[in-house]
Amino acid sequence: MSTLEPTPIHPAPSQNHKVYRQELHRGVGSFASFAAGFSFVSILTTVFQLFGLGFGIGGAAFFWTWPLVFAGQLLVALNFAQLAARWPIAGSIFQWASRLAGTTFGWFTGWVMIVAQTLTVAVAAIAVQAVLPAIWDGFQIVGGPTADPSLASATGAQNAVLLGVILLVITTVVNILSVRIMALATSVGVLIEIVGVVVLVVALLLLPARSPSAVFTTDGAGATDSPYIWAFLASSLMAAYVLVGFDSAGELAEETHAPRRTIPKTIIRAVVVSGLGGALLIIAALVAAPSLTDGNLAGGGIAYVVTERLGPVFGRLLLVAVAVAVFACTLAVQTSGSRMMFSMARERALPFWRTLAAVSPRTGTPIATSVVVGVGAALALAVNFGQSAIFTALSSLCIAMLYLAYLGVTVPLLVRRFRTPDQGFPPGVDEDGKPLFTLGRWGIPVNVIAVAYQIGMVVNLVWPRAEIYDLTGETWWLQWSALLFIGATLVAGFLVHRHGRSRHGAILLGHLPTSAVPGAQAGAVATIA
Repeated sequence: MSTLEPTPIHPAPSQNHKVYRQELHRGVGSFASFAAGFSFVSILTTVFQLFGLGFGIGGAAFFWTWPLVFAGQLLVALNFAQLAARWPIAGSIFQWASRLAGTTFGWFTGWVMIVAQTLTVAVAAIAVQAVLPAIWDGFQIVGGPTADPSLASATGAQNAVLLGVILLVITTVVNILSVRIMALATSVGVLIEIVGVVVLVVALLLLPARSPSAVFTTDGAGATDSPYIWAFLASSLMAAYVLVGFDSAGELAEETHAPRRTIPKTIIRAVVVSGLGGALLIIAALVAAPSLTDGNLAGGGIAYVVTERLGPVFGRLLLVAVAVAVFACTLAVQTSGSRMMFSMARERALPFWRTLAAVSPRTGTPIATSVVVGVGAALALAVNFGQSAIFTALSSLCIAMLYLAYLGVTVPLLVRRFRTPDQGFPPGVDEDGKPLFTLGRWGIPVNVIAVAYQIGMVVNLVWPRAEIYDLTGETWWLQWSALLFIGATLVAGFLVHRHGRSRHGAILLGHLPTSAVPGAQAGAVATIA
């Protein structure tokens, strides 16, 4: 089960292959599938949350990091789309890596992804603090309405934990109740978010303080004696933080109608819509900002521009849309993480796998994994209560771990393409009988550039910059926390994997039954022999 030898896309069922029962309910349509990926990216949440980071380091010219990261992630998404058409299984990153490079490699890829997704849930949840107190000061519960709501303050950091945990309770309940409720909530959230982005961009562009040519200047960049390229690379972390999670549509493959036809399209659409919308949002903020050099834009981000240029009433209405986007983002990330954990537990690959792999026959959802991801995110969030600098470091390194997990798919995919250039991916058809999405002869060049981009970005993400990882300026282990935490994650993974192999043996991947994929042939999911 761990070799790289490819097998036909429609293998005949045998005693060497198990069949995944259709336990998860198929309640995700085409738009809801797109919403899952778009909500994870959630430009209205993350650009609002992180604009100040990119601008404060790189100034107005940091905008150009956005199209660079967008192009790189689009190449990754194209590779994922081809895999999603052929292996539409929950826990996509783990499943794809296992089928391309063997189950041991796939297990570690899935393990890194679970940890990264859990941390990302916490990062998304804490964004409520940047929005709710600005809408109504009554949301500043710790210290009262007159307390400092900024995340850097003690009262703001503690209130962020409180509001974040409340949000996690709500998203956990929604995840448990039904995938249809989850899909409806994310779909409504995405509609509100898209409308909010359009209205915000138009409103800000109608109130210009300067021309869009400002993006060709470094106005607002932090003072430094180093060449600007280093500030530019550091500022690119903002775009890198935002443009991830488009694979979430693949995590919901077993709950999506016509997944072979739907998911490849929704993965690509999530990246394209997020990329274009985010670019317009950044330009609009730079054009409308009262000043690029007085420090307010770096400190207050887009929320400062909105309140200053649009006034308190209209500004608050738009912040309501941001709050909805934060909810949808947190819900989507938690759903994605719970499906990854479920997929691995179904293979007896995690401790307490019987509980984690259980699906409620009434709701059709994996209740235990939703709770575990929610509790794990709450524990990560609690770190911010005593030391917000630690949480900031966790926020940064979780994105690096997502990039590593993505590399766990694209690297073995490239190896397979080089090993079998003539065969490539075996042909197949979707639920409508049309050929599956494929990159054809462009597969290798797209894959090569995607891997090169990812490796460069991982190095950029984990680089021990004090301004990213050590806001205290004097804590060495925070500055090196990305490498330390990733190393600790892999060591812990080794111990868990070794214990699981000794008790349960090798992982035996399976395929979906015919009934699970309407219109598909029997054995519709390829396996690695």
